[in-house]
Amino acid sequence: MTSSAAQATWTPTARERSALARQEHVEALGRVDQIWPWLKRHHGEVMAVEAPHATHAERFSYRELADRIERAAAAFVALGLRSGDVVGLFAENSPRWLVADQGLMRAGAVAAVRGAAAPVEELRYILDDCGAVALVVQNAEIWRRLALPPQLHARLRFVLQLEGEAPEGVLDFEAFLAHADGQLPPDPDQGRGRESAATTTATILYTSGTTGQPKGVPLSHGNLLHQMRSLACVARPEPGTPVLSVLPIWHAYERSAEYYFFSCACSQSYTTIKQLKRDLPRVKPVVMVTVPRLWEAVQAGFEDVLKTFPASRQRLLRAALANSSAYGLARRRSRNLMLEPVRRRDRLAARAEALRRWPAHALASRLIWPKLRLQLSGGQLRYPINGGGAIAPHVDAFFEAVGIELLVGYGLTETSPVVSCRRPWHNIRGSSGLPMPDTEFRIVDPDTRAPLGFRQRGVVLVRGPQVMAGYLGKPEATAKVLDADGWFDTGDLGMLLPDGSVVLTGRAKDTIVLSSGENIEPGPLEEALVASDLIEQVMLVGQDERQLGALVVPRAEAMRAWAADQGLQLAEDLGGSPGDDNLLRLLRGELNRLLSQRPGSRADERLAGIALVEPFSIENGLLTQTLKQRRDRIGQRDAAAIRSIYGR
Repeated sequence: MTSSAAQATWTPTARERSALARQEHVEALGRVDQIWPWLKRHHGEVMAVEAPHATHAERFSYRELADRIERAAAAFVALGLRSGDVVGLFAENSPRWLVADQGLMRAGAVAAVRGAAAPVEELRYILDDCGAVALVVQNAEIWRRLALPPQLHARLRFVLQLEGEAPEGVLDFEAFLAHADGQLPPDPDQGRGRESAATTTATILYTSGTTGQPKGVPLSHGNLLHQMRSLACVARPEPGTPVLSVLPIWHAYERSAEYYFFSCACSQSYTTIKQLKRDLPRVKPVVMVTVPRLWEAVQAGFEDVLKTFPASRQRLLRAALANSSAYGLARRRSRNLMLEPVRRRDRLAARAEALRRWPAHALASRLIWPKLRLQLSGGQLRYPINGGGAIAPHVDAFFEAVGIELLVGYGLTETSPVVSCRRPWHNIRGSSGLPMPDTEFRIVDPDTRAPLGFRQRGVVLVRGPQVMAGYLGKPEATAKVLDADGWFDTGDLGMLLPDGSVVLTGRAKDTIVLSSGENIEPGPLEEALVASDLIEQVMLVGQDERQLGALVVPRAEAMRAWAADQGLQLAEDLGGSPGDDNLLRLLRGELNRLLSQRPGSRADERLAGIALVEPFSIENGLLTQTLKQRRDRIGQRDAAAIRSIYGR
C-alpha cells in the first residue's frame, strides 16, 4: 500500500488462520453440495434445520437432510435433468427449498432463483432469460398466477410444487420424491474436483432490479465455496449452534451465509418477520444474518415500550444507556477504532473516560442489559452479521451500549456477496470492515478512474475469488463493470482507511446532483434523520433542484405528541399527504437542526421542504426483499408529493 494509490488487501491474523484451518473440509470440496456426505458422517444426529411456521412444518437432522437431498437428486435425474440444465426455483424459505436447491446441484443442474412474492412479470422474464427447462414453485397459487404463455410452458419438461396439493400436470413433492425409487443417486465426487469449481455454474441469481430489468448473475461453485470458507474469519460457530434465519433464502447474502452455517453443522431455524419476536426467545440464536432495517425496528420498538414506563424508570434507563454509550465510545477512542485517527493524548484521555464510566456500565451490564438482550435478541446473540446497507449511527451506538456487537458486512449479488466485514475484535463503527480472504479493494476517481489515496472518496473497486465471471448473456453490461484484470466496479462510493477498512459513503446512482452542481450522497443524511423519534422512514429528493427535499413516513402518534408540545393540534391523519402546512414548517426546522448537527455538515445539505407519504414496504413494491428502497419507484409513486415540496 502507498499513500498515492491506496489498496486494501486481506492480511490474516492468527485467529483468522485458526478459524480457516477448521474449514479444511470445505477447502477440499469441488462442489457446494459435496458438504452433505461429510456432514452426514461427522454430525449426522445434530439437528440441521427446522421450519415450524411453514405450510409443512418439518425438522431434519443432518443425516435425514443429506438422505433427502440425495433422493431429490436421483428424482431430478429420473425426470430427465442433465448437467448444466437450468431450472427456475421460485419459492420462499423452507427445508423443501433447500432440498430442491441442493438436489439440483447434486444432479449437476443450475437453479435460477427468485422469491415467490416477486411480480409475475419479473418471474416470467427470469424464466425466459435463463433458458429454464423445468420449474419448481412454492405452491399452486404461484403456478396459477404465472399463467405462462404457451411457448414458455412448452419448454418446461416438468413443474414441481413444494407445498400443498398440486393441480393437473404439476408434480407434488411426495410424487416427485417417488421418482427416485429404484434410481441410483448421482455420484457426489466423480468428475467434480476442485480444478473445475471456478468454471462450473452453481446457480443464477438476479439483481434486485431497482432500475430496469434484473440481470442474471451466474455464480460458480468456486464463488460460493470461497464464502463457505472465508466467513469463518467473522464468526466460527460450533456444531449445533442455533441460527435463526429471517431473510429470503434465495438472496445472495442469506444463501451464502446458510451454506456457511451448514458447513459448520449449525442448527438452523426458519422464521418470518411476523414470527421473529416470538422465535427469538425460543431459538436463542447465537448467529443471525440481518439487515439494518430489522435493527432499526427493534430499537424503535424499545423506544416505544420505554415511553410506557413510569418517569422514574425512564430516567434510570436513559441514564444507564447514556453512560454505557459514552463508555463504548471512549473505549473505542482509546483503541483508535474510529473513522478518524485519534491522537495519542486523546486516546489516553479516552482511556481515563472509560475507566471513570466503567463502574456504572459494569453495574448495568450485570443488572439491566442481560434482561434487555433477552427481550431484544433472545439473550445469546454473539454474531449479528448485517448486510444490505449501513447501520445508522444511533442504532449502532444503542446496541453497543446494551452489549450486542453489530457486525456490518458489504457485498453485492455479483460478488457472492461478501467482500468485507467488520470483525468482532476490530469493529470500527461506520465502516464496512476489513477485506475477506484473498480479496482486494481500490478506490478510483469517478471521472478519471485514477487511483486515489487513503481517506479519498471515489468509486469502490473489488477483486477476488467471489467475483462473478459476468452477467448472463449480457457481454456489454459485463464490460461496463468488470475489467480484464478482474476488477469489479461496484457502483458504490467510498474510501479506504489506512488499516484496510472499507467505508461506504453512498451509491453512485443514488447521488443527488443539485442545480448548483453540488453532489449530495443521501444515505448518511437519511441515517441522521431516521434517528428522530418522529420518523419511521425517509428518502431525500432534489435531483436538478436548488435544494434537497424529504419524503417522510411519520410515526404518527409521536408526531402528534411532539406537535402538541409546540402548540399545534393535528388531525388524526396529520393533514394527509403532503401534510398539514404548519406541521411541515415545524418539521423542516427540526430536521434541518438534526442535519446541522452532523460532523462536517454543509449548508447545501439543508431541506427546502418536506412531504408526508405512505410507508415504503415489500408488499407495495417500494422495498426490495432485503428492505432496500427502490428510489425510482418511490419517486414515481410520490411524484405529486415531490412537486408539492418545490411549489409546483
